[in-house]
Amino acid sequence: MSQVSTLPAIPAKRYFTIGEVAQLCGVKPHVLRYWEQEFTHLRPVKRRGNRRYYQHHELLMIRRIRELLYEEGFTIQGARNRLRENGALTGDGVAQAEETELVSADWRVDAPGMQTAGVPDSRAVRQELLQIRELLSL
Repeated sequence: MSQVSTLPAIPAKRYFTIGEVAQLCGVKPHVLRYWEQEFTHLRPVKRRGNRRYYQHHELLMIRRIRELLYEEGFTIQGARNRLRENGALTGDGVAQAEETELVSADWRVDAPGMQTAGVPDSRAVRQELLQIRELLSL
């Protein structure tokens, strides 16, 4: 069984601090900062005081990088190549990863019939993420 399944669910929020991402992805903050240098598509928003704020799609990419490096035994270069092969480092791959993960267990309601008030619709979240990505690429 993959250790990724033992990671905590990603909460439905827009931005995550480096400390939150470290806990959600099972890596230390200094590792995340290093991975930003090695995986150029991993670019958290930096705000006041150079604080990093990660978005949902970046958490998904970090979890995939972690899986490739720690569980599948890839080197940094090998993980970079695998992500590129699978399309995870292209715009389409990010969108596919978002779509796949947005409908995953992290976004589902646990109890049958439970109201989903406050839980974003996965299509709306995906659309918003795509709009944000488009704005950032300008």
